[in-house]
Amino acid sequence: MLKWLPESVSTYGKDIDWIFQWIYYVTAVSMVLVLAAMAWFLFKYRAKAGRRATYSHGNTTLEIVWTIVPALVFVMIGFMSRSVWSTVRYDMPPTDVWVKVTASQFNWLVTYPGLDGKFGTGDDFSQENMMHVPVDRPVRVVLASKDVIHSFFLPNFRLKQDAVPGREIEVWFQATKVNTDPGYEMPCAELCGFGHSNMKGYLKVHTAEEFAAWTTEKKAFPQETVTHD
Repeated sequence: MLKWLPESVSTYGKDIDWIFQWIYYVTAVSMVLVLAAMAWFLFKYRAKAGRRATYSHGNTTLEIVWTIVPALVFVMIGFMSRSVWSTVRYDMPPTDVWVKVTASQFNWLVTYPGLDGKFGTGDDFSQENMMHVPVDRPVRVVLASKDVIHSFFLPNFRLKQDAVPGREIEVWFQATKVNTDPGYEMPCAELCGFGHSNMKGYLKVHTAEEFAAWTTEKKAFPQETVTHD
């Protein structure tokens, strides 16, 4: 278990962590073996008085082995991660909690539909660098960018997606744990300009009751969404 990873609080976080750890340890073992082999060859074939250099055409069998084995490992990783990738990117669960996040230099504008349940109307509620979501309910996020490529990153939710000007990209997550103020970090993971280091928002996960109270106060979401059980 990689203890230095931030706490996972999304439904698919543990699956992504498992794939990440598997790749991490395979890479670590491979690195140690390669470095050990290099050190051994450097020692074995070091310069010695009276030793003349010789030409070697290599070893065909070894070349085939170290080509096929990594290829098989890559293919296996691809098959292992396919179902996880499908869950995160394609099999989005139905939900009535939608949030639009528009990135710009250098902040996140988070917009919630108003009482009519539609984006782009006069009763939308927006605020900068702060997202409010309910616990244990799928949340669909519509990503957009006003100027340059930004990268929407929720480390605790194992979610990362570029926001590209001219496109709206949908992602989703489901929080499994309520948090305290100010919330989970919501940084930009793309070097987007001189203010990149200050481009950080927060995500607050509420209980069902807290979320209902907050949406009622801000007049965000239709009432049937707020009282959804």
